[in-house]
Amino acid sequence: MPFTQIANFTGQPAMNVPLQWDKNDMLCGVQFVAPFGDEATLFRLASQLEKAKPWFNKRPVLKV
Repeated sequence: MPFTQIANFTGQPAMNVPLQWDKNDMLCGVQFVAPFGDEATLFRLASQLEKAKPWFNKRPVLKV
């Protein structure tokens, strides 16, 4: 979590990608940061990751 602030302060492009879920179906995201002005690399990476491990239809189970 502390590294998200670094990307925000420096203006570097960053993305958080849902790559794993634990045994309780809780999301575990991974943050990727690219060099300044290189958003295209993040878009290409996100596309490759989603093809390898789709997350579009994955939703957390809400327990009340």
